[in-house]
Amino acid sequence: MRRLRIAIASDHAGYELKEKLKRYLLNSGFIIVDFGTHTNRSVDYPDYAFKVAKAVSRRRFDRGILICGTGIGMSIAANKVKGVRAAVCWNEKTAELSRKHNNANILCLGARVIGYRKAKKIVDVWLTTSFEGNRHLRRVRKISQLEKGHCCTFN
Repeated sequence: MRRLRIAIASDHAGYELKEKLKRYLLNSGFIIVDFGTHTNRSVDYPDYAFKVAKAVSRRRFDRGILICGTGIGMSIAANKVKGVRAAVCWNEKTAELSRKHNNANILCLGARVIGYRKAKKIVDVWLTTSFEGNRHLRRVRKISQLEKGHCCTFN
């Protein structure tokens, strides 16, 4: 079985959580590439969101994980990149549904709102849940059409 390649990054607020999750994922057998930041000094989260989002959208990585204070800023920035479906998840259920229904390819976490133990559970669910397809595929395709500037038919 092929090991998942995961791009990971954080801003200063997410640095410590990123480091812990990175070690956990490496020890679990995933291929991890850290796009920064590499200290807890203040940085701008869009810079790191863009690096991971670009790498995932170009299919250099299977999935991405972004961590900032709330996860919201990272998700907003990452979702500006075509082909990215970044989801902020705060529990196992949101992680599961972001994969099953939205085929999220980037997980965004908030280090200031969840701790390491909760983050680890969320990551585990997110990485082991598959996209259901079916009716959800139609909806994900509509998102792709919006990215291309095409109008969707809303029924």
